[in-house]
Amino acid sequence: MEPRKTNKELLGKGVQRMAIALILMFISPIIIHSAFKNQDHHLYIPILILGILGAALAIFMAFKGIKTIMDSFFGKK
Repeated sequence: MEPRKTNKELLGKGVQRMAIALILMFISPIIIHSAFKNQDHHLYIPILILGILGAALAIFMAFKGIKTIMDSFFGKK
């Protein structure tokens, strides 16, 4: 029986998703903090929503990236 090999294209896609998640993990808290510092500004709510959506997207991309990396190592079931 031949051992399974890593799918390098799928691995690259997973690493790319993890990089996007990492960037969003740093940017989203900064945006949320900026929104809370300027609560009297008229764009407070849209900026806060943007930060929360970025944080949710970071979590989603991290899970999606880990799943893609695991699929590249072990194959899809």
